[in-house]
Amino acid sequence: MDILSSRSNTKQDEEKYRHWFDYADADGDGRLTGDDAVKFFSLSQLPRAELKQVWAIADVKRQGFLGFKEFVSAMQVISLLQSGNDIGPDILKNADLEKIGAPTMVGLVELLSKGLRGSKSSNGSIHSNGSSPQQQASQTSQWFREKTPRRSLSSVSVTSIVDGLKKLYIEKLKPLEVTYRFNDFVSPTLTESDFDAKPQVMLLGQYSTGKTTFIKHLLRTSYPGAHIGPEPTTDRFVVVMGGADERNVPGNTIVVQADMPFSGLTRFGQAFLAKFECSQMPHPLLDHITFVDTPGVLSGEKQRTQRSYDFTGVTEWFASKCDLILLLFDPHKLDISDEFKRVITSLRGNTDKIRIVLNKADQVDTQQLMRVYGALMWSLGKVLNTPEVMRVYIGCDY
Repeated sequence: MDILSSRSNTKQDEEKYRHWFDYADADGDGRLTGDDAVKFFSLSQLPRAELKQVWAIADVKRQGFLGFKEFVSAMQVISLLQSGNDIGPDILKNADLEKIGAPTMVGLVELLSKGLRGSKSSNGSIHSNGSSPQQQASQTSQWFREKTPRRSLSSVSVTSIVDGLKKLYIEKLKPLEVTYRFNDFVSPTLTESDFDAKPQVMLLGQYSTGKTTFIKHLLRTSYPGAHIGPEPTTDRFVVVMGGADERNVPGNTIVVQADMPFSGLTRFGQAFLAKFECSQMPHPLLDHITFVDTPGVLSGEKQRTQRSYDFTGVTEWFASKCDLILLLFDPHKLDISDEFKRVITSLRGNTDKIRIVLNKADQVDTQQLMRVYGALMWSLGKVLNTPEVMRVYIGCDY
């Protein structure tokens, strides 16, 4: 929806929002990033949880920043919330945009007047610090001669670095990868969503080793679509990530969204996409990290014949994208089947990401735990071809 062409925005409203946007955009790059938005949105006196949803609704393209159009959307949502409306992804679609006024921003008038008084001197001969142009020139030359102290990068500079890396890749590296067919031999070409994606953690293991329970424990709540039981319950790949509200998005939809880094999964066919979904929910941890919950690896012919897609290939694809891979083991199911061995073998090249977790350790006593630990190390020694002994982390349901 083009906000500037909507009849709801009069010329006066446009000028007011433009004035507000210029003030909120501290570095003047035409983009309102996280810290600037937090400072400005907090003037509305709305709860922080609602302001997070305001950002999610306004940042439709998931760019990580707000342009002027998105800023106007955010202001309209804040105005509706201050009027007593319930927040939701369709709050602007269901509202009468012609009747939405500017929101109440406490203390903004005083902040704007202070900013104007400091900037009026930019066109005069006397500057805000009371110095003349000659004094300013001498101070400038002295500034060039002095050694500038080192300063830490601000969050705005970090955002600019990410944008710079993205631009360098698209202009310089991507043409080389396409020319020499790098994506056919090593890894697929990166998209813009790959640069903006949050760190991902994948959980692998045989069925009922506690993968879904592990995620539930970290979130302190169950995510939409989670099933827990002694039998194989998770029958699909589930990406658990943050969102404005709780919902499940089918795999066919999530792979075609430009702001999601899952477009490469289309090559595994419709059979896999039917067993792939994205679970979204508002959660502070999911604002910084994404979990990939996988189906339990079955034994015997079931893994090979009843999976209608390339399970090992999908696992290898996620392993290349994830930043951490957790291999979960049950103390009562330590034997590594041939099928699970193939899955672990597909992780080669990503062994630095693997962490071994012996889960449900509270179900055995200390003496049995030592025997289980030794048996697990013996089983892993036949699968993981590393000269060093893998560190095993102990997990329980406490």
